[in-house]
Amino acid sequence: MTAPIFTLGQREAAMGICSEKGKIIIENVERVIVGKRETVTLLLTALLARGHVLLEDMPGSGKTKLSKALARSLNAGFSRIQFTPDLLPSDVTGMNVFNRKSNEFDLRKGPVFTNILLADEINRATPRTQAGLLECMEERQVTIDGVSYPLEEPFFVAATQNPIETAGTFPLPEAQLDRFMMKLSLGGLSEQEEKAVLDRFGERDPYLDLRSVVTGEELMLMQKEAEGIFVCDALKRYMVEIARATRSRERVIAGVSTRGVLALMCASRAYAALSGRDYCIPDDIKKLAVPVFAHRLVLSYGLAGGSGGYQKKDAAGETIREILKAVPAPTEDFSKL
Repeated sequence: MTAPIFTLGQREAAMGICSEKGKIIIENVERVIVGKRETVTLLLTALLARGHVLLEDMPGSGKTKLSKALARSLNAGFSRIQFTPDLLPSDVTGMNVFNRKSNEFDLRKGPVFTNILLADEINRATPRTQAGLLECMEERQVTIDGVSYPLEEPFFVAATQNPIETAGTFPLPEAQLDRFMMKLSLGGLSEQEEKAVLDRFGERDPYLDLRSVVTGEELMLMQKEAEGIFVCDALKRYMVEIARATRSRERVIAGVSTRGVLALMCASRAYAALSGRDYCIPDDIKKLAVPVFAHRLVLSYGLAGGSGGYQKKDAAGETIREILKAVPAPTEDFSKL
């Protein structure tokens, strides 16, 4: 699947496709996932912004089901890797295999050569294997035996991990975390929502009847539209000020990187496009700052409150929320842009 080239007329025709098709995708995913529209919207936002997502939550919360439902809603390639301690980097990227008939080496492509990649329980693999995704996620290419192979567009990684289980797991390095545009959590369900899950899955898994509602070409049109959303200088300064505030925060060892600031801008564009606007507003940035920035912070032991994943996540999120309260947002009338 190659990226389309747009004329001016095609570009004008594409405007608004994010909002229209986005609603269709979200409603299709909600046939399987109950009561998590905000998380589904953010997951789709990252996809349109050409980012990747780390889903961290308790076992049985629907992380894998959400990723698979999104992939099935799109008419695109899908692969799943079940990460385990004995998984090798070549199991992820692929390898050259000697062909006795041709007396040459043939490339056996790994599961990363796809459009939507589900990296299930990514923290169960060793850091060496986790590193096999670094080049794929950032540069969208795979280097095998010194030869680089470009990955097909669109390329999106949805990784899952359990935050409370430590036996047989390996924490993701900071360099790996920084390559995820967002870190999301589904959270719990209300009593009514949990009852709705029982009713919906009582006789047959609705995922089995799920069909694609958007083609690969339409998805790339949506991504193209998101890239063209206007971000004024005042909002760019606002994002930079928030990021710089994380670097000078007390008991924050490492703040948000420049890659993180760029990720926030790209995500804000995609979120605005899904909202039916061709410009960003401060509320887009406030909405996305925690899922985009929080997992990039490296906190001191005292601020994290311990070594548990939930404690660190809560502390990092609270730090970002405090910064959002302290940094003044632009007050221009963005509706006239």
